[in-house]
Amino acid sequence: MGASVMDIYFLRKAYLFMTDICVIIIKSGVTLTPKNLIYLLRGEDMNKRLFFVLLTLTIVASLFLSACGAGSLFQAKLGTPERPIKVLFVPSVDANIIVSGGEVMATALNEATGLTFEVTVPTSYAATIEEMCASPTDTMAFIPGLGYAIASQLCGVDVAFKAIRFGYPVYWAEYIVARDSEFQTLADLEGATWGYGDLGSTSGYMVPAVELAEAGITPGEQVQTGGHNQTVTAVYNGEVDFGTVFYSVPLNPEGDPLFTYDDYLAGTITSLEQYEIPAEVIPNCAPDAEGKKLLCDGYRVLDARANIRTEAPDVMQKVRVLAVSAAIPNDTLSFGPDFPADVRAQIEEALLAFAETEAWDTSIGSADFYGWSGIAPATDAEYDMVRAMVEATGYTLPE
Repeated sequence: MGASVMDIYFLRKAYLFMTDICVIIIKSGVTLTPKNLIYLLRGEDMNKRLFFVLLTLTIVASLFLSACGAGSLFQAKLGTPERPIKVLFVPSVDANIIVSGGEVMATALNEATGLTFEVTVPTSYAATIEEMCASPTDTMAFIPGLGYAIASQLCGVDVAFKAIRFGYPVYWAEYIVARDSEFQTLADLEGATWGYGDLGSTSGYMVPAVELAEAGITPGEQVQTGGHNQTVTAVYNGEVDFGTVFYSVPLNPEGDPLFTYDDYLAGTITSLEQYEIPAEVIPNCAPDAEGKKLLCDGYRVLDARANIRTEAPDVMQKVRVLAVSAAIPNDTLSFGPDFPADVRAQIEEALLAFAETEAWDTSIGSADFYGWSGIAPATDAEYDMVRAMVEATGYTLPE
């Protein structure tokens, strides 16, 4: 097997380093004989010129190793237990669910590729992006469109796949309120307390912030809850007047979406009622016997409200959708800017195969996790609209 680009790069650095050493020795006029080296090892007297040459070489070597690190010339191979591939997940849902489901994926990928993976849940969306930029050669991450748009411009993070959720390559943000609240339109939210998960969340914060501003609506107090689940809980408990979380199209009793993506593109979905399950079945909403689904006489809820069905089985009776945003490009699976192409190709092939297995549904495909029913190849250009939104608002990652 031929040397990789990285191997060639570090070998070239080593060659240049040794060349510099030779130049120093030649210019000094000192001959590094075995006798001189023995003097050095024994600590015996040596002439000053030899002493300063060796001191210089020591300093140069230290600087070289500091700059390259022992990890440059002697770094473990990517994908080994000594240097695992870091798989990053944004903390949009419960971290314990992410870690357990992420380990299912890591195991499947390991079995398919022989590579070792390490599941990590950074503390925020911003921290996820920072980690990718700081570790460009060994990170892959499941990040929303907003995070990808920023990361790609910040350090060259590159998208590989986009999420498919029940046939949709897009998703939406929803504005939720207490079912018995007086809010009926977005305009009613003027001055209201707003709960959202994270400033770096596309559906939780960014899209609603832009839409509210464009509508001339200024919320009152803003409460950062920490995630979609926490936002739904805050609305459920009356801690905030409204919240913004992700929306996914519900399924009918036959298991099909209430409307298709083609219906949406055709402009036939025009009223709020078309986004929600029928009003007459809402009183019967409850978790199924296994607690894995939120069902309403056969209709299945897939938006963020379903994520707290165990803690709040009557969430549908207590929390309603006030409005739904414009469509947002789905979340991504992206790689660090300098991730090796050959290793990436192995992982991409393994992920496509994993998405066709039952184990996928206990990992990222779980409704409690990210709810990805599949993946499809994505291009950078698909996220241009998100970049335009970032530019229009002047949004930057929080410190």
